[in-house]
Amino acid sequence: MKLKNTLLTVAAVSAVSAVGVQAAEITVATVNNGDMIRMQGLTADFTAKTGHTVEWVTLEENVLRQRVTTDITTKGGSFDVMTIGMYETPIWGSNGWLVPLDDLSDDYDVADLLPAMAGGLSHDGTLYAAPFYGESSMVMYRTDLMAAAGMEMPAAPSWSFIAKAARAMTDRDNEIYGVCIRGKAGWGEGGAFITAMSNSFGARWFDEEWNAQFDTREWSDTLNFYVNMMNDAGPPGFATNGFNENLSLFQQGKCGMWIDATVAASFVTNPKDSSVADKVDFALAPDNGLGVRSNWLWAWALAIPAGTQQEAAAKEFVEWATSKSYIELVAAKEGWANVPPGARTSLYKNPNYMAVPFAQMTLDSILSADPSNSTVDPSPYVGIQFAAIPEFAGIATEVSQEFSAAYAGKQTVEEALVKAQAITNEAMEAAGYR
Repeated sequence: MKLKNTLLTVAAVSAVSAVGVQAAEITVATVNNGDMIRMQGLTADFTAKTGHTVEWVTLEENVLRQRVTTDITTKGGSFDVMTIGMYETPIWGSNGWLVPLDDLSDDYDVADLLPAMAGGLSHDGTLYAAPFYGESSMVMYRTDLMAAAGMEMPAAPSWSFIAKAARAMTDRDNEIYGVCIRGKAGWGEGGAFITAMSNSFGARWFDEEWNAQFDTREWSDTLNFYVNMMNDAGPPGFATNGFNENLSLFQQGKCGMWIDATVAASFVTNPKDSSVADKVDFALAPDNGLGVRSNWLWAWALAIPAGTQQEAAAKEFVEWATSKSYIELVAAKEGWANVPPGARTSLYKNPNYMAVPFAQMTLDSILSADPSNSTVDPSPYVGIQFAAIPEFAGIATEVSQEFSAAYAGKQTVEEALVKAQAITNEAMEAAGYR
């Protein structure tokens, strides 16, 4: 029996969709981020157009990754559409686990997808997932607190500036913390952030012979800088904070700066949800003067597992949720600032959207992210906040747990790095890389 979160029931289950597909119920697994929650609220539009109904399984990010990975690898068949990303898609596509999206309709306009997004969601030139939204990462900051600290945010700040500003803005007596950053365990949570940050410090996961690199000065510099800054200027419990926890802190006015996904810009500037909506500005993710910034590249995308019994209906859903018309639907109901960003070229040619304060910074951040050249020294892998090899998710989940334990003061940074080195080398040797 399929798990339920929210079941949208609408009449016409026996109807036939606009393209002649017998109406069906499909199960969609997704992450509990704001844009996906909004999508669920608009599902009646999909049902009205197609006759299909949707059963939603909405999960926290780490849980979603685990559930969909288990389901696809065991051919569990629990889901007809899965929300996955740039890490999983090429690997699962090459394994034959996903339905190719090589026959989407002319109206869908595949050529309009941003090349960075389409490329990251393809294998051998075939699209295997459609981007719901694309993102990089950037600095979101309180203009009033920055001014009160007597500082001015550069358009392209350094990590040393961020640390200095964070300490200057911190006022613990009033629960104001200079910087909020992910520390939560999970390769796509705190692991993603610290990996992207480490790139700007000159670190890398592997050298060109696939040897782990956690015993280097660059990784030590990264973690020590992060821990010292967060202990001085971060919120209590930062070791367990992920995207949603930091979003809540920022919206409550408790963060001077938040360095995270560009997609968060619409939430921190939405006066319905954010108490500081009129006091937010943006800057590129920080660097260290080594030629690599700490911004990542990601897409939350919709894919269809190869074993689905509802392939035609699932494709209709994927087209609906990632289409130009869906963007227009959100704009009509919620305003242009709240449409899913970063997926389509046409969005960044639309003057209505480009008038949104964070639109250009989001695009600049996405375009500056280069998964093929993400590290200062050469590396054997593609990816910025991940290495695009099948073993990475398991290794990085364990490594991130060690890092979070160091953030929480349960072990030293040096102890965490020794464990990370051993975990990674043992796994890579077992997998035959070394």
